[in-house]
Amino acid sequence: MATQARLREQLASVAPVGGGLALVGLAAYVVLALAGHTLPARDYAAAASMFLLTAIVGPGVFAAVEQQTNHEVSARLAAGVDPVPAVRAATMITAGLAGIMSIAVLALGPVLVPRVFAGHTALLVATVLAVLGAAAAYLLRGVFAGQRRFRWYGVSLAAEGLARLLPCVALVLLGWASADRFGFVFALGCGVAAAVTLPALRRRGAQRPERAGEPVRLRPLAGAVGLLAGASGLTLLVTNLSPVVLTSRLGAEHADAELAASFVSLFLLARIPLFLFAPVQAFLLPSLTAAAGRGDLAAVRGGVRAVLLAVAAVGLPGVLAAWLLGPWASRVLFDAPIELPRLVAGLLGVSTVAMMVAAILQPALVALGRNRAAMLAWAVSSALFVGLLFAPVAPLTAAVTAQLVAPALVCLLMVVALRQELRSRAAARSPAQPGQPFEPTVTNSL
Repeated sequence: MATQARLREQLASVAPVGGGLALVGLAAYVVLALAGHTLPARDYAAAASMFLLTAIVGPGVFAAVEQQTNHEVSARLAAGVDPVPAVRAATMITAGLAGIMSIAVLALGPVLVPRVFAGHTALLVATVLAVLGAAAAYLLRGVFAGQRRFRWYGVSLAAEGLARLLPCVALVLLGWASADRFGFVFALGCGVAAAVTLPALRRRGAQRPERAGEPVRLRPLAGAVGLLAGASGLTLLVTNLSPVVLTSRLGAEHADAELAASFVSLFLLARIPLFLFAPVQAFLLPSLTAAAGRGDLAAVRGGVRAVLLAVAAVGLPGVLAAWLLGPWASRVLFDAPIELPRLVAGLLGVSTVAMMVAAILQPALVALGRNRAAMLAWAVSSALFVGLLFAPVAPLTAAVTAQLVAPALVCLLMVVALRQELRSRAAARSPAQPGQPFEPTVTNSL
């Protein structure tokens, strides 16, 4: 009966997030499909590149805010300490990070507008708006995940999806579709999600723990967020940059624009399993943080192992589906001008599985306080990734090779770091009684 009660509780937590995630996923692919069917190939490649670039400089960076806020809030609640000071500190750091990323995007405008956005300056403005919206939405999601308020986490996802889906459908039905309008609608999704869920923060005030705990030191917390932001930004860079670079390298000729649009379509289809798996970090990180705080290394290993099995269950069929159906589906769903080889689709599917594995290993390292190791793994792999992208070979070959090799190296480096940390902690515990837990601690940095 107790097991059944726990299962019902877990399903009740997962269901809202699953529903919200379904809406976000549906919105993303419907918007891109509508853009593919209503825009010229060059404008579609520009709009799709803006979506992917937004994922790098928006969610890619601010996923770090979500993870670290999740970690800080869950650790404080596990220790019976008020998490509000940590939330306030995370808010200040997020505001600074949003300003830095917005300035970086604007500084790259002279390169992005002509080479990637096909001359659409409005897409640059939309990218900045997406950065600001992501900053607010991901901060709130980190708080909700740390408090295990997954219902509100799901509401945030659902609001983001609906805010993109409904206006884009209206644009097409009214005959107002354009790259600029699609870009602005997509960019405002996270901002709407933040506005909808912000009032929920104040409803938790009466349930705070009585202990104030240690004051939050802003500089160490900023350092921890900075390391994770670097890792998360590089994660999304490796995940999404190859179509952007391919579009830039191919240029504006008609045949090149068709190849770029076709690769973007196939790439997005191959990434579906990764997108559906994205919120697993929100569920995994609090439990791993609690287990690490107790010194329960077996629970850490077991949690990571169980989710890796889930990756295999989702990812391997995804590789097969990408190989068998990817080129055909890209033409049917996104109106891709060219049907690319199945080998390209299959290799992109393998890359997706590697990215899913990395998405599991990173929160495990964060829970164990190894943010620096996660950042190092992504930094080394990203350097290799960029070098391969610009290799003096055919742009399509370079993009596929980079997309395959870099995620595999990330996984290898993270596995090595995780094994070293677990062995080190096990060795440190050996003089203690078997099963004797560590005292839980609340940390702001590494």
